[in-house]
Formats: sequence, structure tokens, C-alpha cells
Amino acid sequence: MATLLALGCAAGFVLFRRSTVPLASRSPSASERLSVIIPARNEEGNLPHLLESLQAQSRRPDEVIVVDDCSEDRTRAVAESYGVTVVEGTPPPPGWTGKNWAVWNGYACSTGDLVAFLDADVRLAPKALESLLAAREQAGGVVSVVPYHWTEKFYERLALIPNILGIFAFTSPFEEANPRKGLYGSCILATREDYEKAKGHEGVRSELLDDLNLGARFTESGVPVRNFIGRGLVSFRMYPGGIRSEVQGFGKGAVLSTGKLSAWTIALVAAWLVGLIVSEAAPFLLGTALALPLAVGYLLYTLQIFYFVKYAGRFGAVLPVLHLLSTAFFLYVMLYSLYRVSVTGRVAWKGRHIEVGGNHDR
Repeated sequence: MATLLALGCAAGFVLFRRSTVPLASRSPSASERLSVIIPARNEEGNLPHLLESLQAQSRRPDEVIVVDDCSEDRTRAVAESYGVTVVEGTPPPPGWTGKNWAVWNGYACSTGDLVAFLDADVRLAPKALESLLAAREQAGGVVSVVPYHWTEKFYERLALIPNILGIFAFTSPFEEANPRKGLYGSCILATREDYEKAKGHEGVRSELLDDLNLGARFTESGVPVRNFIGRGLVSFRMYPGGIRSEVQGFGKGAVLSTGKLSAWTIALVAAWLVGLIVSEAAPFLLGTALALPLAVGYLLYTLQIFYFVKYAGRFGAVLPVLHLLSTAFFLYVMLYSLYRVSVTGRVAWKGRHIEVGGNHDR
């Protein structure tokens, strides 16, 4: 038992890399134009945070394009109040998912030599764009960022374990040589030349997992893919709208995304999860011979989670200790995702239903 728990904890340290975005020590070349494209569907609450942070950048973008993706709230009015370019979205044509269509339409209106794709819930520190440009210039190719997850309500903090697993997936050393290596869709930066070489979002028009498949497209085109952790520079607040949106958001790709990872990453994630779940049996086995080794395992995992949380997000002091609540949430999300994919054949997100096979919005 002790060996199982120790190996599980060790797997977490193998998977995790502190690959944060380096803070720019010098300004990257300003000769290239930078376009920022933001697909936005019912994002009147999130957009002000992002647009204000873009105005406060040490390296401000040359153009900001918000694509109003058939919103039913004040998304367009909010965007226009910040003086950015607003593109009126249209329903996706057959063969396209909604977000891919919105991003592609935004890109068609852009003029930058460099293009950043940002989700509306992203928030940027003042040196974020400058640092991202410098990191891309140094790494070459395309870069993406797993944002630091800012939470405020208890239900949002249930995403603790899913967020840690997400960081594992994007920092695992075994993904470096994975030809299907994905990007994190909330924050992507590429040159126009590389984006067009990979055929961009048009090349993944029908894909539910647009960011993961886009990364594979870049790799196939010979463009290097590099992923960073956003702590200190790039953050987001994912699901302020309630736990239902949180379940749908994580559930839409939870099962499908697993198949994009390398076998070694999957094996080590499984080992970490098994050890975690076994250790979380400790409170239910008090008074038995297994109580002490499981309690020690629970303590080790708790300390490890506190370390990972520094890079994953703001989850308070309670959830990292009572992480079994987040594990239960994660297992529920996986079952929900499996049901949606295997039984209904489609997932729900932001008022749309996307078929898993054909992936067409309805």
C-alpha cells in the first residue's frame, strides 16, 4: 500500500513542470503588427476584464477584434464601448462548430503579422503580451498558455483536481515528442505565416477539441508547439455562471481529450489518480490496519497539491485539504462526459448542442 501511494505521488512530480511564461527582460521587436482576436458568445460579464487588461499592456496590440458569436446579451455593446473592432458573427455553416467559425471570421478581418487568440474570460497582467511575444520569439513556432484559474465561489473551487490534471497534460515531458501535441485554446500566439501554413481554424472547422487538434495541425506542418503555465501573467475565471456551466465546460472534452495524450502521460496520470483515490479512503477506514498508511498517503498528496496549486490557480485553503470533494467532482464530470459522448452522441455548451461524430452546432 505504501509503495502504491509513493509511486502515485512520484508520478505527479514526473508529469509536472514549472514551465511558466518567462517575464520579458527586453522588449521584443515592435516592427511586426499584433492582432488580438476574441470570440465572444454571451460574454458581457467577462469582456470588460479582458479589454481593460489589453489597454493596460506594456506592449499594446495594434488591433483588437471581438467576434460577437450570436450573443443574446450586451456583448456587442460592451465591446464597442472599448473602441475595438466588432465583427458580427453569423450562425456556423454546415461542417463548422460555432467557436471555430467565429475565430475564423475574426482572423479574416485581421491584419497583424502576429495573431493572438484569447478567450473572453482571460485576464492579462500588464507585461503579459510583451512576455508572450518574447517567449514565442525565443521558442519559435506557436505558443499557448494554461491560464492561472482565479476562483471566487466554492463550486468553482471544485475544479481543483481537473485543473491539476490539465497542467499535467500540457507540461508532461512525454508530450514533447507527441505528434498530436495540443494547444491550450484560451491563449494562443502564432505568426500569420505559421497559422496559414497549418490552415488555422479552417483546418479544424468541425472539431470539438479545436485547440488540441490545431496543435497537431501545427506539428504536422513542421511548426514547433510550446505550452506554458500562465501564473503571474495570464489568468482566467472560467465558470462564474454556475456549477451547471462548469460541468458542461469540463465535460465537453474530458473523455475525448484523453485520447490525444501519449501512452506514458496517460499511464502516469492514471497512477497519480489511483494513488490519490486510494489515499482519500483514509477518513472512511479509521480504526483499521490501513488507516495509518492511508493517512500518511493523504498527507503526502495534500502537501503535493498545495505545491501544484501555486501554479494551477486560486483555490483557497479548504479544497486542497479536502481534495476528496474535488476528486468526486472530477469523477462525476468524467461520467457525465462519457454519457454525453457514448449515449447521446453530442455535448452541450453555451446554448448549443454539438454532435460528437459530425460536430455540427445546433
